[in-house]
Amino acid sequence: MARKVLAVVFVVAVFSFLFTTSGAAEVIKIKFANYMPIMHTNTIVMGKFCDEVNKKLAGKVEITQYPAGTLLKAPQMAAGVASGVADMGLAHCSYSRGRFPVMELTELPLGASSSFILTHVINDFYDKFKPKEWDAYHPLIFSASTPSTIQTLKKPVKTLEDLKGMKIRGTGRSGDVVKALGATTTPIEMMDMYESLKRGVIDGNMGPYEQLKSFRTGEVLKYHSVAWQAGSGYTFYVIFNKNKWNKLPKEAQKVIDETAKSYIDIWAVEWNKTDLDGKEFFEKQGGQTIPIPDAEIQRWVKAVQPVIDDYKKDMVAKGFKAAEVDSWIKFIKERITYWKEQEKTRKIPTAYQ
Repeated sequence: MARKVLAVVFVVAVFSFLFTTSGAAEVIKIKFANYMPIMHTNTIVMGKFCDEVNKKLAGKVEITQYPAGTLLKAPQMAAGVASGVADMGLAHCSYSRGRFPVMELTELPLGASSSFILTHVINDFYDKFKPKEWDAYHPLIFSASTPSTIQTLKKPVKTLEDLKGMKIRGTGRSGDVVKALGATTTPIEMMDMYESLKRGVIDGNMGPYEQLKSFRTGEVLKYHSVAWQAGSGYTFYVIFNKNKWNKLPKEAQKVIDETAKSYIDIWAVEWNKTDLDGKEFFEKQGGQTIPIPDAEIQRWVKAVQPVIDDYKKDMVAKGFKAAEVDSWIKFIKERITYWKEQEKTRKIPTAYQ
């Protein structure tokens, strides 16, 4: 009898172990690569997104974020997600120029004055036009930094002439803007910029207020020239490996998509706050904000117009019709006007009033 009891107990234990092991194996693990620093707003916001998804899909899906380039660095992000090194990834289009040519349009100097505005505009643009360049992935959400402007180490920039001979960091289409303004473009990965500035490898950066605190560059940069009208924002993306996405249960896909959509506005508002934090940090370090007079601003805007013209030529050469590109630009400008009014109506603080 004792042997029979022991046998029954053994069988029950085995089945319990197998059941438990099987249940644990059903949890789908998602690796989310992010090159941004651990305490950057983007990492914090995406951490909250992961927590929310993990809570909603407890026992089914678990997303783990790998920040600070621990899984993939920014220039390798798009290729790394496509190949499955990471299941999800966050970076911006300028780090892989030419891979997302249509979406590079949203990195042109088209007149958005804040992250809040540009983030909403970019998501509107994707939802309407669905560029095929993203078909290799499942895009979840897009976002944007505030349009960049000139930040310098030693020499304040007040006119276009001041930029002659200066080496300014810029990547992708932002680098084109730097060149159009008369400086020499130096593409340096963001994580390397602090040391490059400190060692005098470059004279400055084309960037938003946000970077001054997030990447501590406000400790070395001394001048921030306010000319956002001629600046371009960086278009950030959060994308999913297509094969991994297709293997997810439909319920999980729905939850992740819906949660991502709810974070568009959250992320947009947080970007604006981060810009204001960067401005405050910069000024506490003794940094000077230099307002550029309207007449000079118009010179800057005119100087960067060829960047927009060249983009249009590039896209026509790729097989798009000129009228189609014009329709994209028209749509973006209309949405900028709309979201600028929304920002004002909702009284969302912004660095550029």
